[in-house]
Amino acid sequence: MNIPKMEIEAIIFDFDGVLVESVNIKGAAFVELYKNENIDIQAQVLEYHNKHGGVTRYDKIRHYEKTLCGRDVVEDKVMELAGDFSDIVEDCVVKSPWVIGAKDFLEKHYKNVPFYVASATPEDELKRIVKSRNMDGYFKGIYGAPKRKDEHIDNIMAKNNYIAKHVLMIGDAMSDYEAAQKTGTHFIGRKLPAQASPFPDGTLLINDLTELESLIELK
Repeated sequence: MNIPKMEIEAIIFDFDGVLVESVNIKGAAFVELYKNENIDIQAQVLEYHNKHGGVTRYDKIRHYEKTLCGRDVVEDKVMELAGDFSDIVEDCVVKSPWVIGAKDFLEKHYKNVPFYVASATPEDELKRIVKSRNMDGYFKGIYGAPKRKDEHIDNIMAKNNYIAKHVLMIGDAMSDYEAAQKTGTHFIGRKLPAQASPFPDGTLLINDLTELESLIELK
């Protein structure tokens, strides 16, 4: 069965797991934050991270503190742990490998098609990482937390007069899928290596970005 190519005038990428292979780095960093808890809690920390890609580190830490550790959520402590998390991961993400095909795709098309990043990573940190990786020249806009991804997509479309049916969101987590559903844009899911797809049956999936060009027609 031939699937008609999507006619796309702008692409919005999630970052971790879509452009850069950094999901496992962040999982290990969350476990490191809870290294003084028992091994069962550490396993649940990692499991929750893997199942809730695209959720901000702040919300994950609140869940770990309240649900897994049974502690009251103290925002100063949440901010402290989030700062520790940032210290652990930022340099590692800068040094992590590209998702296969990502750099080639960006390099080939960025001069003709506007690309954006919408991530749950805090925006200042995200911009530092993108700049340190020499990726900033590929993107018309780089957006992160605290705003939600659907807010970023809506703002990008409104600011640039894009039509939702010609905008594509690419993500590796249900939060990306839900943001695309909420804003009416196309969605392609990146299936992470050695993990089951988190997306509903029928979602268009790719294993890496070498497969992207065959699915879309860039306007």
